[in-house]
Amino acid sequence: MKRRVIAAGIALTLGLTATACGEGSGDGGDATDGKGKTLTVWIMEGTNPDARPFFKEAAAAFKKKTGADIKVEYQQWATAQKKFTTAIEGGADQVPDVAEVGTTWVPQFAETGALVDVTGQVEKSGLSDDLVEGLKDAGTLDGKQYGMPWYAGVRSIVYRKDLFEKHKIKPPTNWKELTAAAKTLKEKEPDKVAFPVAGGAEMFATAFIWGAGGELATEKGGKWKSAINSPKSVEGIEYYTGLATKEKVSPAKVNTWTEKEVGDAWNKGQISMAVGGNWTPKAIVEANPDLKGKLGAVPIPGKDGGMSRSFLGGSYLSTFDTENKDLAWEFVKLLSTGEFAAKWAEQTNYFPGQNSELEKVAAKKDPLVEPFAQQMLEAGATVPKTKAYGEIQASQVVTGMVQSILSGKASVQEAADKAAEDMDAIFAKDE
Repeated sequence: MKRRVIAAGIALTLGLTATACGEGSGDGGDATDGKGKTLTVWIMEGTNPDARPFFKEAAAAFKKKTGADIKVEYQQWATAQKKFTTAIEGGADQVPDVAEVGTTWVPQFAETGALVDVTGQVEKSGLSDDLVEGLKDAGTLDGKQYGMPWYAGVRSIVYRKDLFEKHKIKPPTNWKELTAAAKTLKEKEPDKVAFPVAGGAEMFATAFIWGAGGELATEKGGKWKSAINSPKSVEGIEYYTGLATKEKVSPAKVNTWTEKEVGDAWNKGQISMAVGGNWTPKAIVEANPDLKGKLGAVPIPGKDGGMSRSFLGGSYLSTFDTENKDLAWEFVKLLSTGEFAAKWAEQTNYFPGQNSELEKVAAKKDPLVEPFAQQMLEAGATVPKTKAYGEIQASQVVTGMVQSILSGKASVQEAADKAAEDMDAIFAKDE
């Protein structure tokens, strides 16, 4: 899944009012009375091959319920940063009433005051306890929730079930078993990459940092400090990169691969096992029908068992501080719960943001879905919730660290220390 990064330092005049999430906010009238009103909704293009039929149906349902019309404006991820920034700087008349906001955007926008704190509405609607914890956490800043989780994705391990059966390999449940499986695959299937250590895939590496009990950064007293060079974090980095540098289960050509390039190799039948998203199996089979029925999935194991935490990313539906914010919340609620949440998840192949809906997905016992649902429910994680982390991602600090180790330019500790130094410089700049 794409990481969404919005530049920090936006000057705003859109301060939230004290009543932004309580009774009497917005226009002061009945939130469900939208007769004669039109909500502007920004939706990112590319999540769903054709989102227009979905929103046509949702708009009709909302019109019937409230009398309000919906005007959907589709945005491109590549240009969304500039458009959001310009709109926010322009004030309440320029921003949409509702927008799809990437999970890593939420803290950045919330700090500017552009998003409405909907904590009260969520609690009043009885939805708070049903939200997937990791996804809820991603959109919460200083105890305030800025929108509703809409859809999400998480990474686990995807493997060639046919090859595992052929060579009598069991799906790994700890790091020792993962190493053994990868080494057997390298020996028995030499024409394939046994387990790609993709230097350009940040969220592959972070799972092993978390799996060792490490952290990317920690917060104390409102200030963030890197923890990527702590002993536990280094242990995770050393294990992950060592699969390539010591165990040789990942060839040098993979050292700079991005997650997309891993996907391309899957589509060509060149991978035996890899970290992948819950959307990956379906995409692989669509691109390579010969692999239908030949794939399996398992949660990313922790060092000694259990599950590693894995990055839980996706999108929120957030309301902006406009005169229609109460009505906008009603539309957010319609899309992010019940029938429409389930439809969107099914059409996009992502997961819904509510435990009740996610449990329905898991209950279907689809072997290519259930492990991801389990990972998301029990071990979803997010990156540090500060706008500075967007700059850290844009500067490719983590991937640069991994690639310097894979190329032999630095030891694990040296590379981790350099990454920590770079992180702390960015954190300090944004204090």
